[in-house]
Amino acid sequence: MSQPIRIAISGGGLAGASLIQALLKFPHLDVHIFESATAFKESGMAIGIARNALAALDLIGPSATQCLERAGAVPMRGVRFMLAQGEGRGNLIDEADDKAQGKRITSIVHRANFLQELLADVPEERMHASKKLDKTERTKDGSIIIHFTDGSTHECDILVGADGIHSTVRKLILGKNDPAASPRNTGTWIVMTLQPYARALTSLGEGSVDLADAREYSWIGDGSFILHNLLSDGQLVQFVIASHDKEAESSDKWNRVVKVEEIKKLYKDWPPHLNKAVNELLCDQPEQHGIYLWEHPPASTYVSGPICVIGDAAHATTPWQGSGGGMSIEDSLILSSLLGRVKTSTEAQKALKVYDQVRRPRTQRIVVSSRGTGVIMRGRGEETGLDIGKLREKLLPRWDFIIDFDNEKHLNEAIEILKVELKGEEMT
Repeated sequence: MSQPIRIAISGGGLAGASLIQALLKFPHLDVHIFESATAFKESGMAIGIARNALAALDLIGPSATQCLERAGAVPMRGVRFMLAQGEGRGNLIDEADDKAQGKRITSIVHRANFLQELLADVPEERMHASKKLDKTERTKDGSIIIHFTDGSTHECDILVGADGIHSTVRKLILGKNDPAASPRNTGTWIVMTLQPYARALTSLGEGSVDLADAREYSWIGDGSFILHNLLSDGQLVQFVIASHDKEAESSDKWNRVVKVEEIKKLYKDWPPHLNKAVNELLCDQPEQHGIYLWEHPPASTYVSGPICVIGDAAHATTPWQGSGGGMSIEDSLILSSLLGRVKTSTEAQKALKVYDQVRRPRTQRIVVSSRGTGVIMRGRGEETGLDIGKLREKLLPRWDFIIDFDNEKHLNEAIEILKVELKGEEMT
């Protein structure tokens, strides 16, 4: 009987959790997950799992789909894009509707709840907290020895970096001096809040918050933006505002203090119910904590020998097209399916090469698209501005290549490429 392939996942966030969830069904893979924090937990609030990612979860298996349901995900009946300022303010720009399209749009889920469910069935002996990666070394037989900052080590055949936007593994692959090894500040900042359903309903009004007709709203203004949606089985409403700080572009700033006076100035000319919501939900204290949106420059590769990166470690993106979590799930589908089909560590490295070949073009295209979509959503698109007609023409189609993606075809193509790679190995 051949030895199991030892896989180590560095990073216990959504990407790492979805990957181990997908890999556990393969008995010939010995998988362990390592988290640098003292516990496995997620930061941030809610994420959208659009129909491309929902399809990827289905392909991973029913247990993955059930994790989303148990986490309290709320299926959105539609996503509405609204004009907040300019001629035609208050009107609908466009809408993606599940009934009109006859298929799923997106589900909104609390990140922490989803992570908890993805890890719920992972054996305790496979999960290791307080394990921050320090360095790696290769042995004579090709194995990897991972050194952690606490002095402990772990030996594996494959190392997967799911260690987020600050990824150490990404720097191992690209080299720390590579311009793409570290993320960059886009200059856009957001302030987020989660509110009980009843309070959000009082502020936003019944027409905007309705669990029986759950919809995500994106409001486009002159340099500013509002999003709100439902999560946690409708118990909570996520409310997000955004604007741009030109001076912060490419700086090293991660956080920003946003004073109430600035918030009120940005939204004073918005439709009355939104102005009311901003005042009631975000202006009850002198200032709010804002965070800047960062992204990764395109990497030349996601793989180096037996090491690869997935999720935000590979392609950290801005959230404008709600695709960060979805890309992680797609990554997990492809990488787990390829590793599930190999029998040796040498074959596993070929699987990593195929993963890079099929995933990198799609994910980097999404990062670029998301950045451009953010400009449009802040009302600053060169071709669109606040022109409702041009926004109707240009905005919603930007999602087509993301959400109408055929993940089953994508998976089959990856498998066929791997078969060719493995056949070539047999012939040498």
